[in-house]
Amino acid sequence: TMTTSKEEEKAQGKAEQPAIRVGFFQLVKKPFFHVCYVPVQFRFATCNEVLMMVVGSVCAVLHGSAQPLMLLVFGLLTDTFIEYDIELNELSDERKECVNNTIQWKQNYTTARPCGILDIEYEMTQFAFYYVGIGAAVFLLGYFQISLWVTAAARQIQLIRKMYFSKVMRMEIGWFDCTSVGELNTRMSDDINKINDAIADQVAIFLQRFTTFVCGFCIGFVKGWKLTLVIVAASPLIGIGAGLMALFVAKLTGMELQAYAKAGAVADEVLSSIRTVAAFGGELKEVERYDRNLVSAQSWGIRKGLIMGFFTGYMWLIIFLCYGLAFWYGSSLVVDTEEYTPGTLLQVFFGVLIAAMNLGQASPCLEAFAAGRGAATIIFETIDREPEIDCLSEAGYKLNRVKGDIEFHNVTFYYPSRPDVKILDQLSVAVKSGETTAFVGPSGAGKSTAVQLIQRFYDPKEGMVTLDGHDIRGLNIQWLRSLIGIVEQEPVLFATTIAENIRYGRPDVSMDDIITATKEANAYNFIMELPQKFDTLVGEGGGQMSGGQKQRIAIARALVRNPRILLLDMATSALDNESEAVVQEALDKVRMGRTTISIAHRLSTIKNADVIVGFEHGRAVERGKHNELLERKGVYFTLVTLQSQGDKALNEKARQMADSEEEPERLSLSRAGSYRASLRASIRQRSRSQLSNLIPESSVPVTGELGPRAYAVTQADKSKNAIPEEEEEELVEPAPVARILRYNIPEWPYMLFGSFGAAINGGVNPVYSLLFSQILATFSVTDPVAQRKEIDSICLFFVMVGVVSFFTQMLQGYAFSKSGELLTRRLRRLGFHAMLGQEIGWFDDHRNSPGALTTRLATDASQVQGATGSQIGMIVNSLTNIGVAICMSFYFSWKLTLLILCFLPFIALSGGFQAKMLTGFAKQDKQAMEAAGRISGEALNNIRTIAGLGKERNFVDMYEAQLDAPYQAALKKANVYGACYGFAQCVVFLTNSASYRFGGYLVRQEGLHFSLVFRVISAIVTSGTALGRASSYTPDYAKAKISAARFFQLLDRVPQISVYSDKGDKWDNFQGNIEFIDCKFTYPTRPDIQVLNGLNVSVKPGQTLAFVGSSGCGKSTSVQLLERFYDPDHGRVLIDGHDSTRVNVPFLRSKIGIVSQEPILFDCSIAENIKYGDNSREISMNEVISAAKKAQLHSFVMSLPEKYDTNVGAQGSQLSRGQKQRIAIARAIIRDPKILLLDEATSALDTESEKTVQEALDKAREGRTCIVIAHRLSTIQNSDIIAVMSRGFVIEKGTHDQLMAVKGAYYKLVTTGAPIS
Repeated sequence: TMTTSKEEEKAQGKAEQPAIRVGFFQLVKKPFFHVCYVPVQFRFATCNEVLMMVVGSVCAVLHGSAQPLMLLVFGLLTDTFIEYDIELNELSDERKECVNNTIQWKQNYTTARPCGILDIEYEMTQFAFYYVGIGAAVFLLGYFQISLWVTAAARQIQLIRKMYFSKVMRMEIGWFDCTSVGELNTRMSDDINKINDAIADQVAIFLQRFTTFVCGFCIGFVKGWKLTLVIVAASPLIGIGAGLMALFVAKLTGMELQAYAKAGAVADEVLSSIRTVAAFGGELKEVERYDRNLVSAQSWGIRKGLIMGFFTGYMWLIIFLCYGLAFWYGSSLVVDTEEYTPGTLLQVFFGVLIAAMNLGQASPCLEAFAAGRGAATIIFETIDREPEIDCLSEAGYKLNRVKGDIEFHNVTFYYPSRPDVKILDQLSVAVKSGETTAFVGPSGAGKSTAVQLIQRFYDPKEGMVTLDGHDIRGLNIQWLRSLIGIVEQEPVLFATTIAENIRYGRPDVSMDDIITATKEANAYNFIMELPQKFDTLVGEGGGQMSGGQKQRIAIARALVRNPRILLLDMATSALDNESEAVVQEALDKVRMGRTTISIAHRLSTIKNADVIVGFEHGRAVERGKHNELLERKGVYFTLVTLQSQGDKALNEKARQMADSEEEPERLSLSRAGSYRASLRASIRQRSRSQLSNLIPESSVPVTGELGPRAYAVTQADKSKNAIPEEEEEELVEPAPVARILRYNIPEWPYMLFGSFGAAINGGVNPVYSLLFSQILATFSVTDPVAQRKEIDSICLFFVMVGVVSFFTQMLQGYAFSKSGELLTRRLRRLGFHAMLGQEIGWFDDHRNSPGALTTRLATDASQVQGATGSQIGMIVNSLTNIGVAICMSFYFSWKLTLLILCFLPFIALSGGFQAKMLTGFAKQDKQAMEAAGRISGEALNNIRTIAGLGKERNFVDMYEAQLDAPYQAALKKANVYGACYGFAQCVVFLTNSASYRFGGYLVRQEGLHFSLVFRVISAIVTSGTALGRASSYTPDYAKAKISAARFFQLLDRVPQISVYSDKGDKWDNFQGNIEFIDCKFTYPTRPDIQVLNGLNVSVKPGQTLAFVGSSGCGKSTSVQLLERFYDPDHGRVLIDGHDSTRVNVPFLRSKIGIVSQEPILFDCSIAENIKYGDNSREISMNEVISAAKKAQLHSFVMSLPEKYDTNVGAQGSQLSRGQKQRIAIARAIIRDPKILLLDEATSALDTESEKTVQEALDKAREGRTCIVIAHRLSTIQNSDIIAVMSRGFVIEKGTHDQLMAVKGAYYKLVTTGAPIS
């Protein structure tokens, strides 16, 4: 552990109080203290860093004083020009001449003004040198100030990252319970980036700007305090305007987002239940509902545009009024009282102006500091926190030999995240070495918790856990965990190869050991069948493997450790019966001779344990063998009877028919023995590993039921892992602007007015430089009356320009926001319409998950705005700005203009670069950190597994290795970035030096009036920087084009099964005659897995067909083909003799009603949900009530306070499952469908509600063709045809009695009483 410095001790003292803020300097210093006491090699680096930062700061301060210095030069330069001009004016009078360097009247010698001394060219050369000198200094200072700070910051951040991650990996598990992984991940990326922003270039820039601010005001007050006070008096108005604008914009943005959130919720709800929407033909209805919710968002957006326009206009107005005031008052000081020279006036005026601007630009830095301090508080708190159970510590004993006796002595325990719930209560249990002990009991009884205490993930609050009589708190943690192999319910695999995953069990393991372990775990065969065998990548989180395969790899991983103690926490509960048998066999093999603790719910896994311990409420209440415990009639007995009761009810009828010879006791007790036998039979029919791939979801619910819900949700989730990361972002050609504008055509009048406003706004800058130089010209007018008159008219002109620009800014803001918001709404509507028109297979692609699609609607549509309205405004603005400036300049002096135009590209570049500086370079850093982020993400998500395997150190090393590249990049960037900054800062100085020198030449040689020199220079320089700023401030134009392209891709996509088209057959007397002929099908997202493999089955009108078979055999898929969610790859589905692919989709779906396992309801009233059944017409309340009566729903609804207007909540959350199921049935009935599909319609219900729902279904089936998918025999027995499916085709079909007589698969399923899954 690190030596604690004084500073930290103080901090820890303070930590007793609520969270401390980190002071800004601590932010910078803290890492040093950490570093200075780490091994010696860092100590020097740290002093280096301090030095770097000190030098960087000095450079920044000097750099900051450069601009005010330049003003001094500028003032002198102006005075020189004016002197010269007055001299010229005087001499232009015929009656005066220059004698002995004084101006004299030719007749009498009264006045005397020096003349002829002033060599304007020489003077200008001097000033040019000043400028070049300052420019060069600025370049160097800028470079050093930035690169030193950035380098120092990069080093410190590198360190903070390493320390933070390694400290997090050392934390005890309890800490992770209280801190979410998502939060840690954002801290690793965003928070540390925030610290980086706060201690890097921002500090230097802040120092520089602040110095400029101070120096600017100093110059103002020293040179002319009266004028300074006048200007300062007016400035609060600008501040107030800016503040109010920020306030309003924030508020309105909030309102707009809130307004859109409603529409977003609609979109999300509709897209997540797209199958239901499609089945009931509700697409157009939903588009309307979405559009209605967009209106309010649109009106807020327009208001925001108007208000922003208003405030921008207001700011310009105030600025121009200030100019007018300052020049009017200042010139009276120069002309009337002669307190100032014209140069002083400019120095004061620009001094205050520059000071104010820099103060404004320094404020974003303060935000960065505040954010950095906030982030640092949390991060340093973690770095300083000592873990309660330090997994990397060397302390603790290692026993020489381990027997493996584990005992709990009166252990009491609470989870740190839930300190009010007692999990273990005085638990005392002994586990003998070499025996298999099973922990059973209801969930929440503390079984898994006991296992976690053995691994020492937590320490008990009272009591102790001992291994061979030693308290495990005294043992070395890494060593203790190396004795333990654990197989969890949801095994975690890492995103690497199978062999590497097994190697995580023990680093130095040989390939032979791996093979032995896989053989023991029954995994060897399926691994050898894979194309890359042991080098197969398992995918993110093991996503490429089925549940059974992951489970067996995890067992192999536990076995290579050759553990003394084996912990099996529900190791088979997530599997279906078949894989369970295989995995169970593997476990039975490996348990021999090890201390094994097995937690399980299924009796089959427990019966043959040596000792069974019954848990209840955190205590061990009974222990003994299977039979002893049955006689005690305690916890174990109730669990056993509950389990077999469920099976028995189903078996009753079956058993009467097939007089099974087995003694009833064994059957009633457990289905284990007998169903193993039946499994062997079905395993012959199909190999397991293929089957597991058909299951779209690897964790099958306990009984193995799996309905369409699994397809709906997990199809998308799982396939996500199937696609390598690189393909994530498809590359999109940016959309042509012309096409974007086409969508915006209806708004052309708005855009026209907006452009008009923008053009006038663009002309304001050059007009300003015209007025400014005109004022200078007045100072050299010799006639006082004419001079006064000119000054007044110019000041009036300033006021006029301000007023005009106020109105045009408002016009521009309003017009473009109006056109933009209308476009956004139109695109959102079109996009949503297009999404709902896609075929269902499109939604299976993980790129089109509901979340991704809703964000696409929310962000892409609003970003497209950036390519039309405001973008056009920006372009028009910049073009008029530059255009007017250049025309004006060429008109006044084409030579000087040409010279300055050479510098223009550089000036524009520097303007753009400075604006970019303000936003910072965070984006590139983020990308560099991605690889490291993946490692940290995987590590934190699977922290329990890593702790169990003792692999923390590995992950820390991997993470640190990944940090090197971003660090090197940061160092390289520091230099580039510094040079760019220095260059951007010095360009203006160099331009000025060249132009004023050349200006002097023109004034002298070509008689150019000096005010024109100022006019040309200021016009072009200001418009150049404005151009650069504009180019970077435009809402990201490229982003807009890409968003638009993504959008158009969506609009242009032609769905394979079109919902909106009128094409296709329709016919009048729809019978409901269905035939599947040799159908083959694979899901588009998993083309390698054949789901249907030549399905042949037919139903006559009015018959009921039942599908049974294990999950993943294609039952639900066949139903989805009938609905035309998908089309078969091969073969045909005939409906009344018409090929389904030729039938009109809306027509076909209107004849089908569906009730699925997890019915999806919409967030509206019960009546509206029932009416959803038929979206093609208006449905009367009477129809709703009669449908509800048929569905056994009416009486329940009438008992609710609001009856049919009761809101069902999001996804029907206010109702129980049985109630939802009956609403879904009423919804299906109201369609009056010819074909009724019941996909596991009752499987999710308890027995009570099942009866009611079953009755409702039997009523609904009358006179309709019906297809039932079910797991429970009670629902199937009275069907006309029962088809038993396996691996995508029918293996036997007939009535219940026929199939029982054949004694094939169906008979086995019925007699063994396994829920048919």
